[in-house]
Amino acid sequence: MFNEKSFEVFKVDGLEERMVAIRGEIQPIFQELNVFFKSKLETELTEELFIHIAQHLRRSVHPPENTWSALSRQKRGYKMEAHFQLGIFPEYVFMWLSIIDQPKGKDQMAEALIAHPEWWNKLPNDFVFNKDHIVSDYFPLEQEGMEAALQRLKKIKKSELQIGRVIPRDSLLWEDPEKARAYMLETYEALLPMYRGLQEF
Repeated sequence: MFNEKSFEVFKVDGLEERMVAIRGEIQPIFQELNVFFKSKLETELTEELFIHIAQHLRRSVHPPENTWSALSRQKRGYKMEAHFQLGIFPEYVFMWLSIIDQPKGKDQMAEALIAHPEWWNKLPNDFVFNKDHIVSDYFPLEQEGMEAALQRLKKIKKSELQIGRVIPRDSLLWEDPEKARAYMLETYEALLPMYRGLQEF
């Protein structure tokens, strides 16, 4: 499970040095947790999911400021559709349902989210959203902000949207790994109606 060493990785200087730390400290946690989530979510979805772990291969100078993994129906990638993400910034761990990097059906997904506010406005109060997967900012999942974010997702080509939960670095959940894992799984399970609805595009 994530611990203080996981967050300390982002203090390591140098691209290769930080990637060594990410591969050693974070990626094994991604793999273990995603195997667990995959088995649970596949049972509910009755379809196969594939684990993807970001390798940051396009970077040549700057070390990554966050890192992530994904679960999707696609074996060769995940950004072409709405997918589940598990990742970490220096300040928190995140669990998202993600629409990023301009998937083919992005506009239709935005329209579906606008037409089905029950997918997101009935989520627990601690759910939040993010508008850019490389920026750590996130916002309360309230009506006005979400409606503006969805209009942006529909109208702006490079716009993104991620919905889910974050666990801050200093959260007491990290003291109970089983409780943290259950909280993460509950997050993805709460997002399943939205996930199913967005797979049509």
